[in-house]
Amino acid sequence: MKFKSTRGNVGKIGFIDAFMMGLGDDGGLLVPDEIPVVSTETLEKWRELSYQELALAIFELYMNGEIPEQDLKKLVYDSYATFRDPAVTPVRKLKDDLYLLELFHGPTFAFKDIALQFMGQLYTYVAKQQNKQIHILGATSGDTGASAIEGVKGKEGIKICILHPHGKVSKVQELQMTTVQDDNVLNLSVDGNFDDCQRMIKELFADLDFKASNHLAAINSINFVRIMAQTVYYFYAYFQVAKQTGAKQVSFSVPTGNFGDIFAGYLAKRMGLPVGKLILATNENNILERFVLEGVYKPGDFRSTYSPSMDIQVASNFERYLYYVQGEDAAQIRTLMEQFKTAGEIVIAGETLAKVQQEFGAHGVQGQECLDTIKHYDTVSGYLLDPHSACGVAAADKYSSGQEIIVSLATAHPAKFNEAIKLIDIEQQFPEQISALFEKPQRQTRVDGSLQSVVRELVAFY
Repeated sequence: MKFKSTRGNVGKIGFIDAFMMGLGDDGGLLVPDEIPVVSTETLEKWRELSYQELALAIFELYMNGEIPEQDLKKLVYDSYATFRDPAVTPVRKLKDDLYLLELFHGPTFAFKDIALQFMGQLYTYVAKQQNKQIHILGATSGDTGASAIEGVKGKEGIKICILHPHGKVSKVQELQMTTVQDDNVLNLSVDGNFDDCQRMIKELFADLDFKASNHLAAINSINFVRIMAQTVYYFYAYFQVAKQTGAKQVSFSVPTGNFGDIFAGYLAKRMGLPVGKLILATNENNILERFVLEGVYKPGDFRSTYSPSMDIQVASNFERYLYYVQGEDAAQIRTLMEQFKTAGEIVIAGETLAKVQQEFGAHGVQGQECLDTIKHYDTVSGYLLDPHSACGVAAADKYSSGQEIIVSLATAHPAKFNEAIKLIDIEQQFPEQISALFEKPQRQTRVDGSLQSVVRELVAFY
């Protein structure tokens, strides 16, 4: 298998090269030359695999044999050795037609750990194999930064800089990033919002001279390896639910802001996983809901919400889905993305919109609905949802017909978002690892929202 760009000017590159390129050199996003399709027989064989074994089976479909089998096995098993549940991503039943996929058992209590622990191991492996210095650069709305830092802190051959929006992540998210004292870690607290941070990251990766001279590597979901790693838990969740219920098909409800997690579900479906509807759960920053319901992709006014990791207007992975729904027409994608850059919107209609609506549902969960969902499930089932997971469950409830099982993704532990939990008078017990953060000193650099300020800090760090 080879990889190519959604904009058509990068193609036929191998897995490691795609991993290291991150964002396509033509500004597009990298996708596989051809999506591997898994047979029914193979799905049956995969049903009994452990999480690690399943990850190996899926990764090998994309890797072209570029990493020796024993090396890859060590990377995968080391990646998930720190997870607190032996199943890595266990499934819990909330009610007869609703299951919860817990993705927060990694070291930073968020779903980003699942891909980023592996990517951290993989970057370390490549740095050693190629005897090179790698500078990881990323933006975070809260969880990506902590997970990425956890994956590479203290590692030789790697430096990591993470941009986060000042004052717009939860306190625990901030502490998980800024209490890390390793010299290979730089946290930049940026005046602005996540979209500002993400835009600057894309601009720096689009500057090919800066990218090459500073050995930049991407940790955000612009990197296809993030998506690949996240497909695993869709397969694993389906197998767990199918064993418990005999279901032949399930739908998934996914809290998302950057379209990465739900695109992984779309990719799993294209690979042959029997998925019904992919339900896109957003908050008041509901550009993606409007796209699914009306065919209009247009950023609105940024709003801070109870689910800050989804406070995103411009979704990085949207271009990947647009590429597929437009029939893999790279010329059309170049036109549409240029139109978005100049006019600020993309509009689709007719058969294309009908296809989107066949594949996706969407629900923008407003603040009070989010809090009411947390309160309801805590009262009825004794299960405490974080506000992002609550958005997923609220969207699942909206689409529930009682005829098909929905698996809703629980993307973070509620302790990471106690600001919202306290609003409904729930006192929760923090895990020891999170409680300890409040006693540690912080280290971060605050910068204004200009690219020049960020570049200045990067140059000094590298």
